[in-house]
Amino acid sequence: MSYIGAVRAKIGHDLLLLPGVAAVIPDGDGRILLQEKSSGEGWSLPAGGIEPGETPEQAIVREVLEETRLQVRPANILGVFGGRAFRYVYPNGDAVEYTVILYLCDVIGHSTSTRDPETRSLRYFGEPEMPQLALPYPRGLLFAAARRRT
Repeated sequence: MSYIGAVRAKIGHDLLLLPGVAAVIPDGDGRILLQEKSSGEGWSLPAGGIEPGETPEQAIVREVLEETRLQVRPANILGVFGGRAFRYVYPNGDAVEYTVILYLCDVIGHSTSTRDPETRSLRYFGEPEMPQLALPYPRGLLFAAARRRT
């Protein structure tokens, strides 16, 4: 059983504070990569929780690889976000409030491993057509970072 699964077995659906990481992965045209979740949650940045004993840098590399098959190197931290705005209730009723370290990441390779089944699709979006994300990352920050990489 995973760490979160073990905690959930004890507290049920109650609010759980979680440390997490998210990636801004730009392409050469200033667009950013988004992940469409298989569970129907919509679009998000590639992201996930930090596992016990794992550094945030290790977590972002692992999460991006699992969700996208991209090998990345965290270039820098764009910000740290949290509080009530980063509270989310999953379709199964699990309530969480994330404190997220947002990284700008460089793609350094591709893996042939199987992509995590929680990813329905991946797509790069420019600012005008970007869908609403599950968590309210500041769009201006996301796209300013992507434009600096072009």
